[in-house]
Amino acid sequence: MTNVAITGKHQAGWITISTDEYESMKETIEVLSDADIMKQLEEGKKKGTKVRDFEDLAKELGI
Repeated sequence: MTNVAITGKHQAGWITISTDEYESMKETIEVLSDADIMKQLEEGKKKGTKVRDFEDLAKELGI
């Protein structure tokens, strides 16, 4: 995925978001665009697999 950063005066029609929010949005789009991951998520939902918050899991794993 190509990233483009545009700087300059704020003009109507632009939305300004933090870098963290932008990165989060890109990651979400990447997951939603991956048919295999989405299939795994659907299968997990059907099986009643428990969902864990990534932040909590990362802390637990020390990463």
